[in-house]
Amino acid sequence: MLPQPGLVFSLAAFIAMIAVLVVVHEGGHFLAGRLFDTKVDAFAFGFGRELFGWTDRKGVRWKINAVPLGGYVRFTGDMNEASQTDPEILKLPPAERGQLFAFKPLWQRAIIVAAGPLINFVFAILILAGFYVTLGHPTTPPLVSAVMPGSAAAAAGLQPGDRITEIDGARIERFEDVINIVISGTGDPVTMIVERDGATRSLTMVPKMVETQDRFGNVMRHPRLGIARGAQVVEPVGPLAALAYGVTDTGDIIVTIGRTMRQVVMGERSLDDLGGPIRTGQVTGQQAALGFSSFVAFMAFFSINLGFINLIPIPMLDGGHLLLYAVEALRRRPLGEKTQQWAFMSGFAAIMSLMVVLTWNDLSSVGVWTQLAGWLG
Repeated sequence: MLPQPGLVFSLAAFIAMIAVLVVVHEGGHFLAGRLFDTKVDAFAFGFGRELFGWTDRKGVRWKINAVPLGGYVRFTGDMNEASQTDPEILKLPPAERGQLFAFKPLWQRAIIVAAGPLINFVFAILILAGFYVTLGHPTTPPLVSAVMPGSAAAAAGLQPGDRITEIDGARIERFEDVINIVISGTGDPVTMIVERDGATRSLTMVPKMVETQDRFGNVMRHPRLGIARGAQVVEPVGPLAALAYGVTDTGDIIVTIGRTMRQVVMGERSLDDLGGPIRTGQVTGQQAALGFSSFVAFMAFFSINLGFINLIPIPMLDGGHLLLYAVEALRRRPLGEKTQQWAFMSGFAAIMSLMVVLTWNDLSSVGVWTQLAGWLG
């Protein structure tokens, strides 16, 4: 078992990752805004008091703030970091409105907002493609090489040599697809279509919930079928094929994240399974301790998560802005100022409540409450 990386190392790795992803995400908003000639007041890394910064020739204030967890692009006319419109700009004459975000056509505002999450996906695709061009694309044929005695697969009649073609309606192209579907499940029965001796068979099996430890001793609870895969094949690929694989793998991760979120919302999976900032920082430090490649690969995964989360239709997030724009398109006019303020306040309350719960779970997972109980006892 590998030793846990130190607090300072984990914190530094987490801040470094956040710094890169904030520049990427907010850079998407910034570049899209520039594309439509939108005036920008500030590009900030972090929140709170400005530590230092500079102003470029176009009047954009580039600044580093005291709290290095996040960042924002503030377009001229924004009232705050959440891009709420300052009511005062509504009094401006038409001649002064051309470069202001609030007065851009609806479709341009939507593109500017969506560009942040989308560039997170593009960033991950490029990282994965870079790995595949350099190291080759790893894949494993969806063949069962062994079946564990007494396992769910054995009970269902799965045999070595079976080729898995489908699970619960999802097409299986490689064994990695099987792993993604099963591990992201909640232990409910799965229906597997396999090919055996030229015939197609349908098998239903109930995965067994097991606990495993990773190299750092972190305990994970997940479903297991009890099958082994064959030898992995590393395929040399060119840039275009690497990009295609990057798009496919990023799409698979997005689907897995969406499935997990649906399970939490429907009560099929505990909220305890989701990690907050403390657990994310811990995992970031662990991946960084394994080497630069592991750290960059985790950054790609986290970038996909960041893009997905920002598209959730909660006011304060990019998805919430897009939801309000969709309502505006249907109504052919924006919602009232008070309604928008209520929506943003509700979204802020929802996000803060979720962060409190996740942080509480994180503290529990690292043993803080157990230690505190021991001290008090």
